[in-house]
Amino acid sequence: MTRHSHLLLALAIVVAMPLCMQSGSLASEVLIFGLAAMGCNLLLGYTGLLSFGQGIFFGLGSYTIALLLTRWPLPMPLALLAATAMGAVGAAIVGWVAIRQRGTYFVMLTLAFAQMFYFIAYSATDITGGDNGLLDVPRPALAVAGQTLWPLATPWQYYGFVAVLFLVVFWLLRRVCDSMFGRTLLAVRDNEERAAAVGYDLRLLKLQAFVISGAVTGLAGALHAMMTGIAPLSNAEYHTSEMILVMTVIGGTGNLLASVLGAAFYVLLGDWLSTLWPRWLLLLGVVLMIVSLGLQRGLWGLGESLWALVRRKGPADAAAAAAETKGGQA
Repeated sequence: MTRHSHLLLALAIVVAMPLCMQSGSLASEVLIFGLAAMGCNLLLGYTGLLSFGQGIFFGLGSYTIALLLTRWPLPMPLALLAATAMGAVGAAIVGWVAIRQRGTYFVMLTLAFAQMFYFIAYSATDITGGDNGLLDVPRPALAVAGQTLWPLATPWQYYGFVAVLFLVVFWLLRRVCDSMFGRTLLAVRDNEERAAAVGYDLRLLKLQAFVISGAVTGLAGALHAMMTGIAPLSNAEYHTSEMILVMTVIGGTGNLLASVLGAAFYVLLGDWLSTLWPRWLLLLGVVLMIVSLGLQRGLWGLGESLWALVRRKGPADAAAAAAETKGGQA
């Protein structure tokens, strides 16, 4: 599929959710975690880096915008940019250290950073609020010179704002992945030794991918804090990194639109299962096991297989119908 077709599908998803869902907050959550999963997919699907540090960047974005909107009031757009930049800075620090190792040691380094960041956030109560988090995060309207351009008071108004940012980031990431830089990342993913032999600076490429991923994930964390009105400690937990990674794998790696599909599957299924049983995470675990065992290419791969099957059967069915018609006429 072309870049334009992917963008049209993303736009269709954004337009369809208000028609199919009753909760604006739930729809916003799907797009927010879709952003986080796209950032993770840039590392895992395009660069081949399995990182458990995404919760660091998500938490940094949440804490940054909470502090900037509550203690040092800034215009909301500037606060969002600062949260995005803080996610990129955190990713640069983590990536600069972690990319010096490969394989299991790289994974362990990202996990160690995630645990370290969690305990720092837990201990620095004056800044992060500790176990209570930062409360009463406002959701100011988008305004210029005192004139309100976009009110964000209701869940669906906020969804519209998140949807616009989601489409912009999706378009930018598609440009990155389709560029020479993105194709070079694929070469690094497929064969690091050959890419190094050609002359590519592997550390620089990986670090650049880390920074872009951290910026997108930091933006997602900031939007999540504005949506819920709180920057909780749970945003910096290992579970957040695991959740973002699971969404990425469920949707399908190496495809940005698949990340949105994985996020929607995880968020909506979790919301539905939570109404059935208080211990819904057990049911979710069973479903994830089934998906992992049966869908090696994720939900996007399943959709591609079904579409290919339909296309193969289409001409065959048409030929069979034509032959049956000729037989009847004879």
